[in-house]
Amino acid sequence: MFDLKLIREDPQAFDAGLARRGHEPIAGRLLALDKVRREKVALLQDAQSKRNDASKQIGAAKASGDEDRAQSLIAEVADLKSAIQDGEEEERRLDEELATILSQIPNLPLDGVPVGEDEADNVETGRHGTVPAFDFEPKQHFEIGEDLGMMDFETAAKLSGARFVVLKGALSRMERALAAFMIDLHTLEHGYLDILPPFLVRDHVMFGTAQLPKFADDQFHTEDGFWLIPTAEVPLTNLVRESILEEEELPKRFTAYTPCFRLEAGAAGRDTRGMIRQHQFSKVEMVSITTPDASSDELERMRGCAEEVLKRLGLPYRVIVLCTGDMGFGARKTYDLEVWLPGQNAYREISSCSVCGDFQARRMQARYRPANEKGTRFVHTLNGSGLAVGRTMIAILENYQNEDGSVTVPDVLKPYMGGLERIEAMPG
Repeated sequence: MFDLKLIREDPQAFDAGLARRGHEPIAGRLLALDKVRREKVALLQDAQSKRNDASKQIGAAKASGDEDRAQSLIAEVADLKSAIQDGEEEERRLDEELATILSQIPNLPLDGVPVGEDEADNVETGRHGTVPAFDFEPKQHFEIGEDLGMMDFETAAKLSGARFVVLKGALSRMERALAAFMIDLHTLEHGYLDILPPFLVRDHVMFGTAQLPKFADDQFHTEDGFWLIPTAEVPLTNLVRESILEEEELPKRFTAYTPCFRLEAGAAGRDTRGMIRQHQFSKVEMVSITTPDASSDELERMRGCAEEVLKRLGLPYRVIVLCTGDMGFGARKTYDLEVWLPGQNAYREISSCSVCGDFQARRMQARYRPANEKGTRFVHTLNGSGLAVGRTMIAILENYQNEDGSVTVPDVLKPYMGGLERIEAMPG
């Protein structure tokens, strides 16, 4: 969401920012609608003032015995009351129209974000770790998992349909091990507060983080008005909704391990095999609430926290800055971390870290009170994957696979796996 006052002050800059995202100019339309609304409000306030004055005069007219004057004033008040009701309805309609338009405009990119149309225009900033060299043809994760007897897509399809999986044995345990390792790292070393949030939320919570209204078709919705969270970013960020924080409370840093649910409506035909793109998956999420001055540095810090997970697992990866056309709707700048998958001979996204400025805070009415200042300001929000658990498992299976079909457990995970050093096929 945007402040109309700022758009009024520099509509050309607003449209220029949107143009970098490939969005058509809209400031003129917004300001024209805003002008009509402000004119209607002025007329409404004038009518209310006249009604109040006339109402006061009725008593005076009756007290002086001027009944004709009193009746005339009563008729005037009745006419004004009708006009005020019409004016209030028109004001509500214009407010709703403005809010609807504003809610569907993407955030403005920060200066320096590369301009582009899609992922082909993203910019790689660095590679880390050593890509493994195999003396055999590396398999993809679903081949490894199925050969181990621990990754069952066929049974999952019987239970739930496509884009689901049943994990068994050591892979089920690895899911829990990865989540525990990530949460421990982020809470014990990176200063995030561990949160267990609800997995079902209401409309206003999804609106707060900008999943609604634009992306309703990508979400799972229950018949009684709940939404299944597509990411823990939704409940974590909304922890500060409709609140005024003191500056000394910031930054606030939250992390959570949750299931995530996505319809993947726009992913038809993409990654149809395996665990890359599923309707249900698990993720460890990081969210930060900061002052405006600190948000850019917090983005670099958050990215570093996500990178540390990959470094300790010994997984090779690269860092990408997303271009304006590939960024998420609410982001001002986004880093993607892409892990190397030998079975695909490609890098694939495993984390996305974004700064949203005050875009979400305005939707949530989340503010803070600056030290030694009167009034309040909107906080800045950030979110990042730390990491997508299923995709991390995929990366381990492919990077730590052995020629005999077994998978070596990364050293940092062994304590979480009960000391298990190698995952081997289940008997039978």
